[in-house]
Amino acid sequence: MKKASFLVLCAATLSQLAMAQQKQWSLRECCDYAVEHNITIKQQENQCRQQEIQLSNAKNQRLPDLSGSASQNFSFGRGLTAENTYTNTNTSSTSFSLGTSVPLFTGFQIPNNIKLNQLNLEAATQDLEKAKNDIRTQVAQAYVQILYNMEMADVAHRQISIDSVQVARLQALLDIGRASEAELAQQKATMAQSQLTATQADNNLQLAILAMTQLLELNTPEGFSVERPAAENSSLFTLHSSLFTPDEIYADALVSKPEIQAQQLRLRATENSIKIAQAGYYPTLSFSAGLGSNYYKTSGFKADGFADQMKNNFSQYLGFNLNIPIFNRFQTRNSVRSAKIDRENQTLQLDNTKKTLYKEIQQVYYNAVAANQKLMSSKQACESSETAFRLTQAKYEQGKATITEFNEAKNNYLKAESDLTQARYEYLYQQALIRFYQGKEMAF
Repeated sequence: MKKASFLVLCAATLSQLAMAQQKQWSLRECCDYAVEHNITIKQQENQCRQQEIQLSNAKNQRLPDLSGSASQNFSFGRGLTAENTYTNTNTSSTSFSLGTSVPLFTGFQIPNNIKLNQLNLEAATQDLEKAKNDIRTQVAQAYVQILYNMEMADVAHRQISIDSVQVARLQALLDIGRASEAELAQQKATMAQSQLTATQADNNLQLAILAMTQLLELNTPEGFSVERPAAENSSLFTLHSSLFTPDEIYADALVSKPEIQAQQLRLRATENSIKIAQAGYYPTLSFSAGLGSNYYKTSGFKADGFADQMKNNFSQYLGFNLNIPIFNRFQTRNSVRSAKIDRENQTLQLDNTKKTLYKEIQQVYYNAVAANQKLMSSKQACESSETAFRLTQAKYEQGKATITEFNEAKNNYLKAESDLTQARYEYLYQQALIRFYQGKEMAF
């Protein structure tokens, strides 16, 4: 009975694995899975956690501290007595103390340090989002490459079907004496070349799938497949006569892109760094309080008991400590200067990030324009090549065209289909990138 249950469990597990392998991944699922399992993103998440700890430390600077101490001392040898004479004595003392201090005023250093760490945490969070966007972009590119290679494999296998029909036709004509062995051999050689092309296309598809599964941190590419855009979503490949201008895309990107937000937050943080440095010009005020007691014994003299001395020597204290900076070798002045230079560098870093983003948007925009034009030209070329191939095929089957002319027309049609497929998916990817820079989801 137990053995039967075990077999049923194994069968159910294998069935679930088979269903998982047959699942087709959408682009969103690929992106979500990659974001969840990518090691670089996990490291960036740890950076955010570290920054949260830094912020907690900054906030805790407002709290009072508390410390306790105990000491035991022994003294031997000659020493001065109360009668102003020297004698050999042994003494011992025991002391206990408990103290606390609270910063009352630190030249606004604590609140500015808290604000600085809050901004750094927000910047680290934006860095994390930037890392997620980077992996999403890589996944989308790999996804499009798989779709392209799938289309290319389909085209290559369609060519095999066309060639196999011609081989069968020539074989039938050879059997009745209306075709030669040379014609049949040439057509078989053509089909063998088409089979080689299909094999190469299948290999390219497998390599593209391997690249995607490695991005997703999957153990194996076996059983992995992606969803193709549905026929009703053919509008994805629709030719557009106009696109958003680079300036329009850039305006949206300035608001949404995390790398810009991170640099702006760090620029704001430099203002707090300057204020923290300027705190060195202000006096500081702190409050302290404590409790203490001690026990003292000298050899040769009678001493009260430990409990009595600890009770009788018990003391308390309260105090305020005001520290006024007068001259610290220009350290505060130089710290302020250094903080202001950091602000200038961060301003330059923000400007550089904006310029880099604008260059990327320009590149994507003109790539999209070129892909749009290539798509229109490729569509016309493919339609013309298909028409020419169908006419040549009809003439070839009627004996009015040679096999060389047939193969040339077929190869031209194959190349036109390949160019059209490449143009379609290149344009699809560039459209997705434009939406991505506008702050929209990376999707097809």
